[in-house]
Amino acid sequence: MSLDLSLSRILPRPRTLLLSLVLAVAGVVLWHSTEQQYRERLSWMGVTEWQQPSAQTFTRVLRNDGYLVGWSDFRVGALWASYTLQDRGDVNIGPRPDFDADWRTLWPVSTSSYSGSGYDRGHLAPNYAMAVNGGEAAQQDSFLMSNMLPQRPKLNRQLWQRLEAVVMDHFLPRFGRLQVITGPIYAPMEWASVESWTRLALDRVGFIEIPQSFYKIVVVPGETPRAVAFIMPQDVQGDEPLSDYLVSIDEVERRTGLNFMPSLPPAVESAWEATAGVGDWNLSKVSQLPARFN
Repeated sequence: MSLDLSLSRILPRPRTLLLSLVLAVAGVVLWHSTEQQYRERLSWMGVTEWQQPSAQTFTRVLRNDGYLVGWSDFRVGALWASYTLQDRGDVNIGPRPDFDADWRTLWPVSTSSYSGSGYDRGHLAPNYAMAVNGGEAAQQDSFLMSNMLPQRPKLNRQLWQRLEAVVMDHFLPRFGRLQVITGPIYAPMEWASVESWTRLALDRVGFIEIPQSFYKIVVVPGETPRAVAFIMPQDVQGDEPLSDYLVSIDEVERRTGLNFMPSLPPAVESAWEATAGVGDWNLSKVSQLPARFN
């Protein structure tokens, strides 16, 4: 018995090859369209991007149930998390899930990476907000380690938690719909500085770089949008008024190098993002509310 090893027997026929190619292209187009629609639902006026891209600023967008994360393999941490909130009234949420590693981070960021560091595993997309807005699946995804960054306990459990509570308990019921973008601010990197390289190598929890501070931008979407933004450093006491940390979106962009809501019309963006607190947010009434947990 002889074997026919001619190319016509080994290679696919042109018609089969063309059909496979068409199906592959159709699959990619369908995936891209679905992915784009999901991103648009979670990022009003466009997904956050860099002002000036470089090798340092390479970011992968990780799609989760209820929120997006801009992941940096250079920092080994998220640069931003983006999610939308709709007021759903009283919602019963399930028990607090366990933390879970995320294979997409590439670097080994385990649930025990923060052990003994003195830092909390601080959520970017909050557990409660994800549970209320997206249900069990979104709450579960909010405990992925790609959604965590090192936060000092007084920031994570008090000041930051107070801000998260105000967003859910006061801003959301009042406005009905919110866009939230939140993330870290790292120390500026000076490439010719030995001190910068030393800090970059040592100022970490495991592989994860420790941020100097954190920002949160809250927007009421619409033709006449409202916005408020905060930057909170790691070394807070926890009982400070939220209004002490009020900044403009321009200030957050200056310190992060990011461009938030890039699809905003230029005329609106230039005037709107330069103001700290666009619209009435009643900060005087909520700025000193206590934390849920002490």
